[in-house]
Amino acid sequence: MARASVRMVAIVLTMLAVTLACQAGSGANGPVPTAVVDETKAAAKGKETMVVAGGCFWGIQAVFQHVKGVRSATSGYSGGTVKNPGYEEVSSGRTGHAESVEIVYDPSKVTYGELLRVFFSVALDPTELNRQGPDEGTQYRSVIFYANEEQKKIAEAYIAQLNQSKVFSRPIVTQVVAMDKFYPAEQYHQNYATLHPDNGYIATYDAPKVENLKKEFPELYAK
Repeated sequence: MARASVRMVAIVLTMLAVTLACQAGSGANGPVPTAVVDETKAAAKGKETMVVAGGCFWGIQAVFQHVKGVRSATSGYSGGTVKNPGYEEVSSGRTGHAESVEIVYDPSKVTYGELLRVFFSVALDPTELNRQGPDEGTQYRSVIFYANEEQKKIAEAYIAQLNQSKVFSRPIVTQVVAMDKFYPAEQYHQNYATLHPDNGYIATYDAPKVENLKKEFPELYAK
């Protein structure tokens, strides 16, 4: 698999590779706008869940672990037909799952629309079909798995808004799909970017996403 070979690359890579890595979400022609259709920020603390997919789950998990209002972000698998899939099965592309991240957040601190803005801005390039960076296959497709009709409405409206604004040079291919089952990934995949900052893949493709979050959304960034 492409990612397995990239992981072994040394930290010191060519400047070209670093430049490409820093362009996380670089399909955008400029700042990604705020969602016009969004939920109202809750008056009291609570817990809501959001599940998204787009490339390797290490990077998406790392991004959302640094967003204020996010209680937890868990790497896992969604959208497939096999119960309790393992990493090797999902990597084969035959189970139908996408590498996903389950995000539990406090709706009094951050809204679903704000989280989607982060997702489209720094977590991935939503114009790439069945791939992100060096990772290719349906298991790396871009998906928003909605939990209810309100999430579906917000996600679909936001994608339409972004397409109409021409903020991306190509059409967004992110799917909006009803959430069925989320399976947490193996423990060694959890918090991978945090635990392995010197890994060549993390340094090249995932750490820049967190840095872009800090740069583009200082009001939402949490250490």
